[in-house]
Amino acid sequence: MTYLPVASERPEPVRVGLIGAGWMGAFHAHSLAKRIHEASLVAIADPALEVAQSLAAELGVARVTPEPGDLMSDSEIDAVVIAGPARFHAELSVAAARAGKHVFCEKPASLDLDEFARVEQAALEAGIHWQIGFNRRYAADFLAARRDVADGVVGTPQLLRSLTRDPGTGSIRNAERVPRGTIFLETLIHDFDALNWYNSGAEPVSVHVAADALVEPQLRGTGFLDTAVVTVRYSNGAIAVAEASFSALYGYDVRGEVFGSRGMVQAGRATETAAVRFGAKGLSAATPRLNIELFADAYTAELADFAAHVRAKRDGGEAPDHGVQLTPGLDDARRALAVARACLESIETGQAALVGTVASRETDRA
Repeated sequence: MTYLPVASERPEPVRVGLIGAGWMGAFHAHSLAKRIHEASLVAIADPALEVAQSLAAELGVARVTPEPGDLMSDSEIDAVVIAGPARFHAELSVAAARAGKHVFCEKPASLDLDEFARVEQAALEAGIHWQIGFNRRYAADFLAARRDVADGVVGTPQLLRSLTRDPGTGSIRNAERVPRGTIFLETLIHDFDALNWYNSGAEPVSVHVAADALVEPQLRGTGFLDTAVVTVRYSNGAIAVAEASFSALYGYDVRGEVFGSRGMVQAGRATETAAVRFGAKGLSAATPRLNIELFADAYTAELADFAAHVRAKRDGGEAPDHGVQLTPGLDDARRALAVARACLESIETGQAALVGTVASRETDRA
């Protein structure tokens, strides 16, 4: 008897190479290896070879290298996840695109706009799927709020708010080593994307920044900033506020809010669960202490979405339809970065900075 082959109902998974085996890279590695059936982690690259080898052994990944370029030249790899230090993101994105690899890049996509222009050019010329890690979009409450805005629940957005307070102890370890502008380029960049996403269809016009070293005041003279409030004016007249601190003693606190002509919607909470304890000392609630606790599902969902987009491009299928603008790409990365770069100018001058002017000046250098 001749047996006919049976078509597999599950398409071949996207073969992914991971660049960066640190904190965020390790979490992404576990998602790719264990939680996302549409993807397969096949290689890990990190100059800290022992760290990469340990992670690979834990997850059963056979190929490990200290050189990211080895992943770019590997014909068996469909896509790369870039989770190394921010200063290398743009360079790695360009190299991956030129090698024909689809790219998931952790934020920020670049540290300046002229460098990011090269990322855009390389990605568009290669025709790859390029996605940035704005994971907040994939958190259930943030996405629900975005759907409410799209459905007109709040009417026309008028006031928006987004905040990020990192967990801390009242001091910041190795604060003197934190690169200048980190609070805008690596922390508030999430908030800038969230505000742009909520106020879809409008463009950020200007920013005005108030920032200081309130957690580590002895570093004030070095230009270090650990606390910031940014006011953003949009082309549709909406006013937004983004706020960040590097040291919230009570835990990791990320929230968003859109107030409009018909109502308001909020996302995020400072507590780990909705459970509240009532006791002799009053009320208390558990709070998350790590980003991978608060956004575990969102980090996984963004990579699942990435794999689905890559598979659609690779196999000629349909890209995911989420019913609302979701997957963050090149335009979203550029718009958030433009706001962050304008913040750097505002903090230098003490005045409002025009986002478009700063962006034009920087991209003209490219």
